[in-house]
Amino acid sequence: MSNAQPKLSAQLQQLLSKLLEFDTTSRESNLELINTISDYLDQLGIKSTLIFNAEKTKANLYARLGPSGDGGVMLSGHTDVVPVDGQNWSHPPFQLTEQEGKCFGRGSADMKGFIACVLEAIPHFQQTNLRMPLHLAFSYDEEIGCLGVRSLIEHLQASPEKPAMCIIGEPTNMQPVYGHKGKVAMRCKVLGHACHSAYAPEGVNAIEYAAKLITKITELAEPLKQHLDDRFDPPYSTLQTGTIKGGAALNIVPEYCQFDIEMRYLPKANASSTFNQLQDYAQQTLQPVMQSVHSGADIQFESLAAYPPLLTDPQSEFAQWLAGWSHSQTFGTVAFGTEGGLFDEAGVATLVCGPGSMEQGHKPDEYVSNEQLERCRFMLDNLRRWMSA
Repeated sequence: MSNAQPKLSAQLQQLLSKLLEFDTTSRESNLELINTISDYLDQLGIKSTLIFNAEKTKANLYARLGPSGDGGVMLSGHTDVVPVDGQNWSHPPFQLTEQEGKCFGRGSADMKGFIACVLEAIPHFQQTNLRMPLHLAFSYDEEIGCLGVRSLIEHLQASPEKPAMCIIGEPTNMQPVYGHKGKVAMRCKVLGHACHSAYAPEGVNAIEYAAKLITKITELAEPLKQHLDDRFDPPYSTLQTGTIKGGAALNIVPEYCQFDIEMRYLPKANASSTFNQLQDYAQQTLQPVMQSVHSGADIQFESLAAYPPLLTDPQSEFAQWLAGWSHSQTFGTVAFGTEGGLFDEAGVATLVCGPGSMEQGHKPDEYVSNEQLERCRFMLDNLRRWMSA
């Protein structure tokens, strides 16, 4: 049996190459890429709506084709990518390198490969007499907390013509995914009082109080392990400290320390309860002791990002249809988050299925295989046939 990888169509190769050329790292603008997609759709006679951020430096893109009315299917993907800083790439990260049946480039798997497949399929959808609309939703700032898509969802909710179903093309090896955990990310700022370390009792050591809080976080993580859901890996909610910084010099009692906390929680877990316990400990136990030394000492919490979990019924009609379109009855969950929980909260039934694997995402020499892109094209063609009148 031949292990030869399929050859990409010239159109798909061209589209993927163009998308990979844009450095859409979340800290950068995505407007060049979005305008390129908008121009491509415009040439096909499809009008796009751009939904900008407050600074007008980034935008979501929403478009639809087919008949008017409620319902239909939405194909969704994020346009931003993670940084390449400090990574040792053997291929140019912002350029398509096709080698041995693999397409290398930052975002090839996560998730410009899917977007390229969708764009290539649009003319075929146009040539089909669709019985329901096809919606397109391309967002920004997914990688830093699913931030950009929220304004796109507001746009959808204000529209009289909403999609009924959504496929998010995150890399799942073209296996349908029905669930993932939610996430809450918080920053804690500990404000102490500086003094010479020779007189340490006269100061409020921000690092030491931060350490007490981090110990409390470790304690709060333990009971989470008692509530299990074997559909997820790990099968319980997790809580951890990810970054910390503070202090200026060894002979100065540190007046400032900050650290970032992340919780990834099961669909039925109560994330608010866990964070409330941490904040109660800070305010009721630690702050009075700190302020007895210096009245200005304080502990502050700041929300960094949050998105809800996703849990769609794998026995639903939509799930069974997706299994047919993708020719895969293997349903599962993923450890990473998506915009799916937000779409689901907005009343759009959502599943995740796309080409490539997160095993390759976020790493140097990220790639998606030609075979995975072909399977994605196959799924989209089956979807198109299903949507035909």
